[in-house]
Amino acid sequence: MTGATISRRRLLWRAANGFAGLAFTALAAEDTKTNPLAPRRPHFEGRARSVIFLYMDGGPSQMDTFDPKPRLDQDHGKPLPMKIPTTQFNDNGNIMRSPWEFRRHGQSGIPVSSLFPHVAGCVDDLAIVRSMVADHSEHTAANYLLHTGFGQQGRPSMGAWAIYGLGVESRNLPGFVVLDSGVIPAGGMDNFGSGFLPASYQGTLFRRGPVPVANVERREASAAEQERKLQLLRRLNQGLTDRMGAATEIDAMAANFELAFRMQSAVPELNDLGKESPATRALYGLDDKATEAFGRQCLLARRLVERGVRFVQCLTPPVRGVDRWDQHGKLFQGHTGNALAVDKPIAGLLKDLKSRGLLNQTLVIWGGEFGRTPMSQGQDGRDHNPFGYTMWLAGGGVRGGVIHGATDEFGYYAVENPVHIHDLHATMLHLLGMNHKQLTFRYGGRDMRLTDVHGEIVRSILL
Repeated sequence: MTGATISRRRLLWRAANGFAGLAFTALAAEDTKTNPLAPRRPHFEGRARSVIFLYMDGGPSQMDTFDPKPRLDQDHGKPLPMKIPTTQFNDNGNIMRSPWEFRRHGQSGIPVSSLFPHVAGCVDDLAIVRSMVADHSEHTAANYLLHTGFGQQGRPSMGAWAIYGLGVESRNLPGFVVLDSGVIPAGGMDNFGSGFLPASYQGTLFRRGPVPVANVERREASAAEQERKLQLLRRLNQGLTDRMGAATEIDAMAANFELAFRMQSAVPELNDLGKESPATRALYGLDDKATEAFGRQCLLARRLVERGVRFVQCLTPPVRGVDRWDQHGKLFQGHTGNALAVDKPIAGLLKDLKSRGLLNQTLVIWGGEFGRTPMSQGQDGRDHNPFGYTMWLAGGGVRGGVIHGATDEFGYYAVENPVHIHDLHATMLHLLGMNHKQLTFRYGGRDMRLTDVHGEIVRSILL
């Protein structure tokens, strides 16, 4: 350094990018690529481009929806003649019949409860998995397992894994959107988080109302003024990268600002359902107070996947006078109210996707974090049951009009072709064109994945 003049500040800047630079780098470390949301090639050609998860918060009862059990009618009021594991509340009564009638529908002749008359009309598009198995009988842990593949908080959501693996097709909207119903599931926003993945992959919550995304509305007097600010920000960022060398964290954060700018025009257009035809609005039940809330979510989900959003989750709407699908008492009132709120919108979504040619490239998943017990809790409720319950899938490379697996004659345990949550995740990723064993992220000294060290693809339900 003989003969060179350099200030102490300049020396620190060159040697360590400056203390402020170090702090800024730490804050920005969650974004590790120039554009972490850029579309990426799948491992192989997938059948699905997007996923819509219709989450039934609380755990619908399998023997009252898609898994009829005549033995419950036969033995109603008798003790259950099998070992009963510890349940959530350990308040177990006798066998309780289903208060709903099952009828066969469609060319497949699959029986569906009278709770779902509209979905029953779409049964030939559904692959009904009657042998789901989970690890937890408590809502929070079961939700974490369902959403992240692990029963504790801190892991990336399946939506985060999807866009980590495939990137985002839409330039103007996030890749992973959660449509808020007004009730966030047990476990909170960690159900939709990015965990140890970069923060760019976490779910974006779209709330109800005219401004669904927080902090996106324009605060400048005009779009031109905002554009001038963005141009200044670009020049400042470029100057910083010129001095510091490659600074992908800065580039990624700048890309997030640009996305927020584009969302200011994209989100209001997305949220404006007035352009939909009266027939479409009626199809989703927007003309009925009982179905309007979830109908709006389902219609927005269709509009989101149309615009290239990779993963959309719809949350169960609150129903006045009843709990979500968690009927420890008043099963008839609770399940009736919850089914009424979602049945027509779900059928409308399936029919609309199909009529637009979108169902074959959109995987739709329906279900909750576990099922219910065949015996009563108290006089007229059912407790939690993770040992054998029902979920269904449609579209996106799934065979319609099929049943996979079975529970015992009382509907308590999966006894034929059990499907663990890890298997569901492996199948979802496969349909998106990803090998769940190869979709990994190095963290804590090991290659982490959504399915941990488990997971088998449920090939019998695939086309």
